[in-house]
Amino acid sequence: MDTASAPSTALLTDQYELTMLAAALADGSARRQCTFEVFARRLPPGRRYGVVAGTGRLLDALAEFRFGAAELDVAAGFLDDRTLAWLRDYRFSGDIDGYREGDLYFPGSPILSVRGDFAECVVLETLILSILNHDSAIAAAAARMVSVADGRRMIEMGSRRTHELAAPACARAAYLAGFDATSNLEAVRRYGVPGAGTSAHAFTLLHSGPDGQHEAAAFRSQLEVLGIGTTLLVDTFDITQGVATAIEVAGPELGGVRIDSGDLGVLARQVREQLDALGATRTRIVVSGDLDEYSIAGLRAEPVDAYGVGTALVTGSGAPTAGMVYKLVEVEGVPVAKRSSHKESRGGTKLAVRLSRETGTIVEEIVYPAAGPRPDPGDFELRELLVPLVRAGAIVDDRPGLSQARDLVARGRVSLPWEGLKLSAGEPAIPTTFLQ
Repeated sequence: MDTASAPSTALLTDQYELTMLAAALADGSARRQCTFEVFARRLPPGRRYGVVAGTGRLLDALAEFRFGAAELDVAAGFLDDRTLAWLRDYRFSGDIDGYREGDLYFPGSPILSVRGDFAECVVLETLILSILNHDSAIAAAAARMVSVADGRRMIEMGSRRTHELAAPACARAAYLAGFDATSNLEAVRRYGVPGAGTSAHAFTLLHSGPDGQHEAAAFRSQLEVLGIGTTLLVDTFDITQGVATAIEVAGPELGGVRIDSGDLGVLARQVREQLDALGATRTRIVVSGDLDEYSIAGLRAEPVDAYGVGTALVTGSGAPTAGMVYKLVEVEGVPVAKRSSHKESRGGTKLAVRLSRETGTIVEEIVYPAAGPRPDPGDFELRELLVPLVRAGAIVDDRPGLSQARDLVARGRVSLPWEGLKLSAGEPAIPTTFLQ
């Protein structure tokens, strides 16, 4: 992403982070060296794995976490001059390690480890969590849909069902998890996600007159502009007639037809039979309309070539929050931990490894103290999970890009034991062992 003219991200935060900063500067504790960790205590109900997403966006946002005059004007309403002066010069100078973007995670996985003094780390909490929680939720939902789509084309169409500024991030996370394209053009521009889209029902209705339904005129217009490979929306009036008209106008080489309503399984079978009878044996069938992983799984046996997914991918009903938290786990080398009921944390800076069989199937994740010895893998293969992301405030140059993260998700899905891909509720796909 080109951040040359990117706006400051410093106010994408909560006020209590800056009031904590002011108090720490006042009592002298601001410079104490600390480690904060990001982890999820549990997976959302029904989920057996999570997907780390948003790391690339987070690092871009970190580079723009600067307090200029406009940001300081807001903070001046509740902060003292000493704190404002500190914020004016703020640059994160610590280290960050994390799971690779696109890696799977499980309950307790130390997804991100942020080290530096208390002041420079505490102000990043909301920025980190808002990006990772959002993108990881979308990516996990998308990965489940991709896993049951059986290799068929997946198009993200959720822009109109989420916040306009969140839509590009949703498209990026979905693409990272295995979707093939997005309808959101800002995601195309900003992240290089392939774009897709043809027409809506409004375009067909535009060509209707008082004397009837003129699908042929709408289809002909679309074909003239977009070519024979385009996809025609055939369910505005009557699907059977719509398909007949589409092939009459376009011929048997039409790229595709889209169905956006009704009993999609039944309609897909009927449309396939009709297309084949008309000689359009290579015309693809695209279905859309409130699809989620369960309805996609239910359509696996049907002659569907591509899915368009929106609402269930970008909203909380389909992509429940990842539930990640940002907790202080070490101060001046001494482990600290929260003991609140149901909100416990484990003290100390940690590392993690994942064990797998020779076949590549993962069997266990082990989280262990960073100061301790690396666990013995025994007969299993071992992979270190945390990699350097930031060193002395500078972003590591060789961090993976979006395509590498996309590949990592794909490899992660096939590495899960078979029960880890079930859509039914159950335990996490692999156990996590915590060493003291």
